[in-house]
Amino acid sequence: MTDLNTKYMGLTLKNPIIAGASALTANMASIMKIEEAGAGALVTKSLFEEEIQLEHFKFDEDLEKGNYRYAEMITVRPNLKFAGPAEHLMWVRKAKEAVSIPVIASLNAVNRETWLEYAQRLEATGVDALECNLFASPGEIQKNGADIEKEQVELVHELKKTVSIPVGVKLSSFYSNISNLVRQMDQAGADGFVLFNRLFEPDIDITTEKYLHPFNFSHDTDYRLALRYAGLLEGAIKSDICCSSGIFKGEDVIKMILAGAAAVQTVSAIFALGYGHIQKMLADIQNWMDRKGYKTLPDFRGKSSKRHSNTPWDYTHAQYARLLMNSDIIINNFSGV
Repeated sequence: MTDLNTKYMGLTLKNPIIAGASALTANMASIMKIEEAGAGALVTKSLFEEEIQLEHFKFDEDLEKGNYRYAEMITVRPNLKFAGPAEHLMWVRKAKEAVSIPVIASLNAVNRETWLEYAQRLEATGVDALECNLFASPGEIQKNGADIEKEQVELVHELKKTVSIPVGVKLSSFYSNISNLVRQMDQAGADGFVLFNRLFEPDIDITTEKYLHPFNFSHDTDYRLALRYAGLLEGAIKSDICCSSGIFKGEDVIKMILAGAAAVQTVSAIFALGYGHIQKMLADIQNWMDRKGYKTLPDFRGKSSKRHSNTPWDYTHAQYARLLMNSDIIINNFSGV
């Protein structure tokens, strides 16, 4: 019998499939279905800096409302029961209590003070780990890239000193040298890395000439960048690797583990194919392992990484150059007119 157990950020997961942060993990009925479908863990919907600051603004506004009212008023005190993102924190606590699989909280902040304060507040809900979505606004044109990376590495170090639960870092692919940044954050104490964050991609309606905010699902080939970096980083860092974006099939999960990942995150596949698709992915992994004779995931984890490859240039630019020089490969796979 195959064993799909895996270790991710020090947590024991019954299998490597994690339901990533989304609207599906912000609803109690949904998270119950995610657990019933067999997911190994889930990441709650992110708490964003913008939500925190908006609530702070509303709080201050409410405090000022009674400043110029009449003395006959019964009370000028605002209703502070859910001031700040208390509702989100309360929901995360309930989510943790409702399921038996590991629950990872997600935080997407900007200011250092917000990161540290809400990391502690999320830890207090009882979650098993914290996933930090690091992001720099593309509008900050004057800010030096090296300075941004230095701040983020220092933040990881501070977060690890602030909370006692495992801290994972979810990164975008928009860094000049991802491997070096991951190494620095690994040395700063990060317990895991999610590769990669799917960032918001805006659009414009040319009929109305207005800005659009589409919901961007991933596609079934989007996993390839994460696969490459999982293969490059396997064995080079102490932290665990989790691959995200484009994980639709059990086959995709197998590929990521072969590259060196400990787990994967999927969102779009659940939206597109339903909760039950998690069970199909798990069955496909088990069937493949049975055919190959593998009993556990460590039996083949990292087997196709750069470290264990007989052709290490598979993960480098040299492989691309090799493909271009063998033009017959491209022509034979071209299906155009």
